[in-house]
Amino acid sequence: MLRTAVARNIPSATLGCRPLLLAPASRRTFMSSWLKYKPASPSKPNTESTAGIEGPHRKDMAPAAGSPEMKPGEVVNASVPSSEVRGDWVLFHPVYSREELHSVEVLHHQAKTFHDRIAVIFVRLLRWGFDLVSGYKHKPIPPNSNMSLEELRKGGYVMTEHDWLNRMLFLESIAGVPGMVAATLRHLRSLRLMVTRDAGWIHTLLEEAENERMHLMTFMTIRKPGLLFRALVLGAQGIFYNLFFFSYLISPRTCHRFVGLLEEEAVVTYTRAIQEIEAGRLPKWTEYPAPSIAVDYWRMNPDAKLLDVIYAVRSDETTHRFVNHSLANINPEKDVNPFALREPNMLVKGKKLSFERDEAEKYVEESLHLIDEGRHKHGEETPSVKV
Repeated sequence: MLRTAVARNIPSATLGCRPLLLAPASRRTFMSSWLKYKPASPSKPNTESTAGIEGPHRKDMAPAAGSPEMKPGEVVNASVPSSEVRGDWVLFHPVYSREELHSVEVLHHQAKTFHDRIAVIFVRLLRWGFDLVSGYKHKPIPPNSNMSLEELRKGGYVMTEHDWLNRMLFLESIAGVPGMVAATLRHLRSLRLMVTRDAGWIHTLLEEAENERMHLMTFMTIRKPGLLFRALVLGAQGIFYNLFFFSYLISPRTCHRFVGLLEEEAVVTYTRAIQEIEAGRLPKWTEYPAPSIAVDYWRMNPDAKLLDVIYAVRSDETTHRFVNHSLANINPEKDVNPFALREPNMLVKGKKLSFERDEAEKYVEESLHLIDEGRHKHGEETPSVKV
């Protein structure tokens, strides 16, 4: 999925790439591919337009009746979406196919370095706090159990819909912090040093923060938290924000590993919620309709259910898992964010934890070649890409 204006009209294609000349590995960073790429001026106007990967936008829609865009005597086509664009969102975010939604696997990063082990310790502490505050419990149900749903709940084997909402609301109120903190610090660093390029990190981090906030907005349409719950969130957020802020100043790589590990836990949580709904242990949610905010945000069918929403949320968390583990594998000071131009689909992110550094470098090069190829197909001059 290409993410920039320059690439909006480029179709997906098999990459027919010419080889790149690479600098010696001892002094190479793949920032150079990014910095030396110069988009060519189009040889002819490009008049094509598309709806965009995340669905129709205002410019793609028929004008509403009575609007200034309506021509005299024009009749509104009822089959075309209204010009009203609902939804509290503006940034890029994936929209998933059914195959992608069902391709997510529960994966875990094996700690290999000192930074990894530090991140694991802090995730375990935070997970313990999450479980305590949200009342989360998930004991394995005994084999061949004939206990009723009420007996399973009393025995602490399954949770109620109310308990699950507490868990999700608390999780999402904290999950939106890291992306915003990291984006803020990188933004301020760029302003402070004046000559430092960000290489696409800020935008992806802001997208992550907004995406997590939209999860929270979605679940809040189902239940509004009480004053005690809000006070707990306020306290937890205040502590976590400042801890993450100072930690990111010290070691961005450790922080991204921490977020990747935390997102692994989120994938586990939502996978269990999906299993509970499909097993009939959350009967109130079996046919619960998807909130309208979720239908707009993920471009769902009008008859979508809450189960479909949780599948989409799990896929988002899988994206954050993949992105943050990948960012932890590269150099935050010098390397390009490999997801600045495009992202792999969920068939990759759902089954793979991350890109290693050499894979991220190759992905950046492929992205630039894809842009070159798209320009060539659209009759534009193709700039050379040198490293």
